[in-house]
Amino acid sequence: MSAPSAPPTPPETFYTAVIAGVGLIGGSVALGLRERLLCQRVIGLDNDALALQEALALGVIDEARPSVGEWLRGADLVVLAVPVKALAPLARAAAPYLSPAALVTDVGSVKSGIAAECEALGIRNFVAGHPMTGSERGGVAHASAALLENAVWVLTPTERTPLTALAKMRRLVTQLGAAPVVMPPEAHDQLVATISHLPYLASLALTHMVARDERLSLLAAGGFRDLTRVASGDPRMSRDMVVENKTALREALQRFSRQLAHLADTLDDPEELLLSATEAKRTRDNLPVVKRSLLPPKHDLVVALPDKPNQIAQITRILGENNINIKDIEVLAVREHGGALRLGLEEQNDLTRAAELLKIEGYQTRFRG
Repeated sequence: MSAPSAPPTPPETFYTAVIAGVGLIGGSVALGLRERLLCQRVIGLDNDALALQEALALGVIDEARPSVGEWLRGADLVVLAVPVKALAPLARAAAPYLSPAALVTDVGSVKSGIAAECEALGIRNFVAGHPMTGSERGGVAHASAALLENAVWVLTPTERTPLTALAKMRRLVTQLGAAPVVMPPEAHDQLVATISHLPYLASLALTHMVARDERLSLLAAGGFRDLTRVASGDPRMSRDMVVENKTALREALQRFSRQLAHLADTLDDPEELLLSATEAKRTRDNLPVVKRSLLPPKHDLVVALPDKPNQIAQITRILGENNINIKDIEVLAVREHGGALRLGLEEQNDLTRAAELLKIEGYQTRFRG
C-alpha cells in the first residue's frame, strides 16, 4: 500500500494588492494575480494619469490612485514596479503608510540599493525581487500574465528578511507561473551586470558604429538585429538601470574587454579561434535565450520558414490542432528568402509528432539538442 501523497500547497491569496507602477511588468503582475484568482482587488498606484486610465480601461486594475496615503494601509500585498531610479523615493514615500503585516516586493533589475533602502526604512516584510522577463514594447497595453510564465524570478532576501515573508513570495512567484531562485542582492547584481546590463552597453556600441557609417546600415541583417535588439528599449529606463549597477558593470566590462583582446589575438591562430568558436556554439546551443537555463529542459525543433505570409501562424495552428503545446518560440533568422523558427516542446514524443505533422504539410525540420 503506497503512502498517501502530500496535500497540495494552498495558494498565496491576498485581499488587496497594490501595483505601484502600472507599466509592462507591473501590469503583467496585476493580470497574473487576477487571472489566477490570487487577490480580490487590485489597486494601481501611478503618478501618470493616462497610464492609470489605460489600466482601468483594459481591466488590469480595479481602482486607480495617483499618490500614496492612508488608503495604503489596507493593502496586504504591495508591488513596487516603477523604474529603478524611482524605487527608493517610492519606498520612502510609501513606508509610513504600509501595514506591518503587508508583504512588500519590487521588480527592479538592481537589488542591492533597494534592499538596503527598505531595510533602513524598517519595512519588515520586504523581499526584493526581479522577474527576468520583459519586452522592448513598454506600457500597460503590452502587459500580459503570460509574460511571467516560465520566467526565472530572482528573490534576494537579506539577513533580516523574515523567513515567513520569503516563503510567501516563493509561493506567490510559483503561482504566477514563474520559477523562484533565491540569492543575495550582491550576487544578483554581479550576475545581471554580465548577463543583462553588459549586453545593453554592447548593443549601444554596435549601433553607434552603424550610425556613423551609412554603408554599414545597408549591410545590417538578421545577426546584427539580434545582437542589438535591447537597444530598442526605453533609453531613460535603460540608462538608469545600468548606472544603478555601475560598480558591478564596470567589473563585467573589464572581463569583457579581456575576452575581446583574447579573441583579437586568436585571429593569428585559427585553431585557437576555432576552439573558442566551438565552445561558444556549444554554450549558446545548450542555453538558448528563450529556454531559461534554470528551468526544466525543453526539446527543440527547428523549422525552416518559406518566404510566404502567415507561416508562423500556420505552424502553430497545425501543432495546436494536434494538442502539441509550444512552451517556447524563437525566430532564429530572418532572410530574404525565408528564415527559421525554433519551437521548444515539453515532451520527446511531442518533438517526433510535430516533425511528422509539419513534414506532411511540406515544412523542413530538424532536431536541435
